[in-house]
Amino acid sequence: MTIVIITIGKKTEPDLASLIDDYSDRISRYTKVSWHLIPSQDKASEGVAILKKIDKEDFVVVLDGIGKEITTPELSVFLNKRMVSGDKNLVFVIGGAYGLDVSVIERADLVWSLSRLTFPHQIVRLILSETIYRAISIIKNEKYHH
Repeated sequence: MTIVIITIGKKTEPDLASLIDDYSDRISRYTKVSWHLIPSQDKASEGVAILKKIDKEDFVVVLDGIGKEITTPELSVFLNKRMVSGDKNLVFVIGGAYGLDVSVIERADLVWSLSRLTFPHQIVRLILSETIYRAISIIKNEKYHH
């Protein structure tokens, strides 16, 4: 399985990019991870661009404030199920400044809220990559999550 992260916006600032790269490298010890950056546009155009990157058989998780909040241990159970399910790709979608087009939300298999707080999208990239790594470390019974 490959973890695919699709994000809208600008290229990640260098300081954040190095941290995101570090967590991506850690994740890649266990499963492939790839990032796709789509430039900001109107929501409908962003939606079309996002959906072009998603295959029919992909499991899609959309990050949105209206989504379900889950704990890190719950995320590790979810990731473990996805890893053993035979999914080709587990796709996470981070929307743009104005949210996601309804077509992307309708395609989602899960709508997940990282928090009821609003974060800059570049910071969400870091939070998501760290959270995925933390959940995998629980699955692998490593000491990172104590």
